[in-house]
Amino acid sequence: MAPRGPRLVVPIDLKKRPWEQELPLHNRWHPYIPHVAEVTEGELFRVEMMDWTGGLIRDNDSAMDVKSMDLTVTHYLSGPLRVLDTDGVPAKPGDLLAVEICNLGPLPGDEWGYTATFDRENGGGFLTDHFPSATKAIWYFEGIYAYSPHIPGVRFPGLTHPGIIGTAPSVELLNIWNERERELAENGSQNLKLCQVLHSRPLANLPTTKNCLLGKVKGGTPEWERIATEAARTIPGRENGGNCDIKNLSRGSKVYLPVFVEGANFSTGDMHFSQGDGEVSFCGAIEMSGFLELKCEIIRGGMSEYLTPMGPTALHVNPIFEIGPVEPRFTEWLVFEGISVDESGRQHFLDASVAYKRAALNAIDYLSRFGYSKEQVYLLLSCCPCEGRISGIVDAPNAVATLAIPTAIFDQDVRPKKMAKLPTNPQVVVKRTPDVLRCTYDGDLPVTRNPGGEAAEMWKRGRSA
Repeated sequence: MAPRGPRLVVPIDLKKRPWEQELPLHNRWHPYIPHVAEVTEGELFRVEMMDWTGGLIRDNDSAMDVKSMDLTVTHYLSGPLRVLDTDGVPAKPGDLLAVEICNLGPLPGDEWGYTATFDRENGGGFLTDHFPSATKAIWYFEGIYAYSPHIPGVRFPGLTHPGIIGTAPSVELLNIWNERERELAENGSQNLKLCQVLHSRPLANLPTTKNCLLGKVKGGTPEWERIATEAARTIPGRENGGNCDIKNLSRGSKVYLPVFVEGANFSTGDMHFSQGDGEVSFCGAIEMSGFLELKCEIIRGGMSEYLTPMGPTALHVNPIFEIGPVEPRFTEWLVFEGISVDESGRQHFLDASVAYKRAALNAIDYLSRFGYSKEQVYLLLSCCPCEGRISGIVDAPNAVATLAIPTAIFDQDVRPKKMAKLPTNPQVVVKRTPDVLRCTYDGDLPVTRNPGGEAAEMWKRGRSA
């Protein structure tokens, strides 16, 4: 007899808000958020998810929804799910939870997504000092492929994956998170700066009751007030997995998550049709609603057996990820290099973030010579299946990072060519219009200038005159 299809354990109605769902969603991590369903190891089950904003970003002709986005809503997750073994015994602290992704995709009838950059006064992005305005591009799906009317001339297969997949923290681990992140938020600004500008982004997002959604815990009750003031935000990845945004966690992948509470209280969300390594624009994958079809296995005592703590307690561990066998195949790549020297010429010691920023800026400037606006390329690097690497981290003082872009995603040849001058002929370069949806930047934070780039532009204009 053929096996039964997946059991739907978390349904989603896209006509309802996150708190109106049959099984209400949650947007914080806390050990006392009740589970909404139980699953048994070995069974195939299906979890549906809203996009991470709960439907706040729309398929329309404006980026104002991105500019006005309140980031305290992030991220709306489906779950928690209590995981039992075949004897009905729940997963225990110290176990490993092996979660296999058997299938995934967009919710039927909702086959679209978006990529965006937040306003610099409201979260910004990795390159917010160069791109301070809120922008948005809409993507439509044709089977495994995505295309955007706002970034024409590009089409690529998506490596679909959940941005967030994790287990609930214990009380002890939650206290560790809150203590170290509060210390960073209160005292880190004196030391932690990225190119003297990106430190204007929050160094950490601390617990807040604003827009806090705790699943079955009813708002306004003493229990809700207590949990909401402690519950960790879902923005960074941590020891429990969480928002790691690893694009390779697609069909056939397996995640080995540490278990910190009885039942594991597994949650997932933030579905992506496609993403580039680093998700550099912050709202940077092709964000969408979607579903996962999963199987779980409990490895008893697996934390101590397979995970070595990298910190002062046995809780300072991290998940292991097993990449699946299904990925897009590309044979030709254009690779951009960056070193840890910023736009002002200042040397940073083995700083991989600065090196990756340089690689991304080099790619943006280069591809903008082929008819794209720099905003189009910025969003593209955040969501296309590009490959980021820390290529060198030992040769002082320069870290070296690389960003590889598959050339097949473009409808033109973007490789350097032997010619008298850079391609400017209208027959060679097609102007890519319309551009991304864009808002004005009304803040007063300084924008990073690139003196070398400005001088090169002046030289080119004089050469072509």
